[in-house]
Amino acid sequence: MVKRLLVRGLLNGLAALLLLLTAVAPASADFALPPLPYGPEALEPAIDATTMTIHHDRHHAAYVANLNAQIQAHPELKTLSLEALQGRISQFPEAVRNNGGGHWNHSQFWAVMAPPGQGGAPSASLQQAIEADFGSLEGMQEQFNKVAAARFGSGWAWLIRRPDGQLAITSTANQDNPLMDQPEVEQGTPLLGLDLWEHAYYLHYQNRRPDYIAAWWELVNWSEVNRRFAATGDAPVKG
Repeated sequence: MVKRLLVRGLLNGLAALLLLLTAVAPASADFALPPLPYGPEALEPAIDATTMTIHHDRHHAAYVANLNAQIQAHPELKTLSLEALQGRISQFPEAVRNNGGGHWNHSQFWAVMAPPGQGGAPSASLQQAIEADFGSLEGMQEQFNKVAAARFGSGWAWLIRRPDGQLAITSTANQDNPLMDQPEVEQGTPLLGLDLWEHAYYLHYQNRRPDYIAAWWELVNWSEVNRRFAATGDAPVKG
């Protein structure tokens, strides 16, 4: 009986120790492809279902797989969230920069879009900031369109909030983004970003990138943009 009690006590102690170690150990897992928040056909006619399926299931999935392939050589990746990785991207080789950026950029891209008519409108506070920095929503969109159309080759266009609270429009090459600690990147908090790689639009628009950009505004998920803007806190806003 005594032996049985001792064994039970030992097992209970080991279980408690294992639970404690699990609780304090840093979370680590491979990066995962997020599902689309809507069906691949939901963004038509601006973006067709075939483009969405290929874009998400092949292109984005490849970035995730290639990023996970870097974990063995760089095990510290398992201790970083995808967003935290962007701010430390300069510490890693180009393969991590390209694929880590591609994973983050596409993850935000799906989130800042919604089916036509379901994206809402800018919040009062975001509208105020837009008017302070661009004159009007239309003025912001016009500047964004110009920057997006002018991006040579592959890349992204962004609406960001700078650390001083001002809104700005910027563009990055390839799979870079404004969270990266790279000298050529204008840093800030991305509120929305538009994919300008040809695979994002070529099946439907061919070389007519301006048409793709114009149609995309019908898909902007302002509810998500509002959430991101609010999360930046009380940085000063001109007005």
